[in-house]
Amino acid sequence: MTKVKVINKSGYPLPRYQTAGSAGLDLQAVLEDSISLKPLERALVKTGLYIALEPGYEAQVRPRSGLAYKQGISVLNAPGTIDADYRGEIGVILVNLSNEEVSIAPGERIAQLVIAQYSRITWDISESLDETDRGAGGFGSTGQK
Repeated sequence: MTKVKVINKSGYPLPRYQTAGSAGLDLQAVLEDSISLKPLERALVKTGLYIALEPGYEAQVRPRSGLAYKQGISVLNAPGTIDADYRGEIGVILVNLSNEEVSIAPGERIAQLVIAQYSRITWDISESLDETDRGAGGFGSTGQK
């Protein structure tokens, strides 16, 4: 298990995994009062959490499926990336994709946080790439016709 340093100024317990198989930790909204999002409106919602990741790790902020399905609330830049060298408060850009005004309450679970390992690359300039069966096909090219 990877340890992540955290400062919790949210007033709520630390995010936790809801089940033994969960990949994401639920982030809660730190608000003085409920906010309302009109259709297509967005808001930056703070979480009161500050983290320090080791190099080679990132934190991904993802939508909660229940909130997206039931209320049309999503994370605008999903997945949002928190880099290993960022030390500010975690914020979540929420967007209302429904046709109705939606309210977000203080303490409401608004997004998931997934910690992931990544690799950095160096570019290898080339004049050609190896051939594959797929080739340049993209954007649904492997689906049924």
